[in-house]
Amino acid sequence: MTMGKRTQATVLEVRLLREGIIESRHIVQAVVCDDRGRVLSVAGNAETATFVRSALKPFQALAVTTTGTLERYDLSDRDLAIITSSHKGTIEQVRQVFNILWRADVDPTALQCPIPEGKRSPLEYNCSGKHAGMLAVCQQRHWPLNNYLDRKHPIQQLVLGKVAELLRMPAEEFISAHDDCGVPTYLMQLGHMASLYALLAASSNVDMERIIRAMTHHPVLVAGDGEFDTELMRLAPGEVVSKAGAEGVQCIGRLGEGMGLAIKVMDGARRAKYAVAIHLLQQMGWISPSAAETLAEKFMTFGKYKRLEVVGELSLL
Repeated sequence: MTMGKRTQATVLEVRLLREGIIESRHIVQAVVCDDRGRVLSVAGNAETATFVRSALKPFQALAVTTTGTLERYDLSDRDLAIITSSHKGTIEQVRQVFNILWRADVDPTALQCPIPEGKRSPLEYNCSGKHAGMLAVCQQRHWPLNNYLDRKHPIQQLVLGKVAELLRMPAEEFISAHDDCGVPTYLMQLGHMASLYALLAASSNVDMERIIRAMTHHPVLVAGDGEFDTELMRLAPGEVVSKAGAEGVQCIGRLGEGMGLAIKVMDGARRAKYAVAIHLLQQMGWISPSAAETLAEKFMTFGKYKRLEVVGELSLL
């Protein structure tokens, strides 16, 4: 990632209004980069670091697309979409995760993600697709299945190597911690996250292109009906790719133009990241006014008396 002379600008503020009166506020930072790693615009600080969380999943999926695993087990774009997902555990989604394991001849008991509260199987956990993809790679490469969550396991080192290569950084510089599902996640500057999504959106190689195709052609598998990522990609088909992360992280790529947007709500509020995403996507012309209106009605309005508004804009560097 390369910076201009100025890497900071005024932050964004999301306000919850109750009948027009401010009740709560969220502070948000956002960065837009191109596929050469240049910071184009910012609100806040492009160097703010946070864990990328589930927004890393499309890049963790590179372990599957670059190793011949898709071809070895005849996995489809639907399988690849669920590998990138944070799903809701619907029957359709759980069956897709099971399909990956079945084709790779891996028993579902090998999954080491948690069992969701009130559920019966780790297949229903929102990250199970990612775990199934990693297990399929391990099976194809004859790597051990019982410790695939370990930072030093070959599958995790493969993922880290792919991310480091994309960002042109030494792998040793990345700080990791275990995500809630047990897989390592990484501390990244917002500018690095935006750069990754710019590279993804540019579809600069066949592996990235296939991941984009899977996510945009099967958005319901990436999140689920009523979820932001799914609804955004449905309303802007072929225009954007979108992936949420926990604790207020949201990343979006502008397809065909090689630009990426990374958002971080400083208090981790989910509602605020969606409001900022809608606000900025409309500001930058990445989605149509009608799509923005539909999304705002669903994600920025809460009953008769409450709504969100976003104050501020991106500053060009």
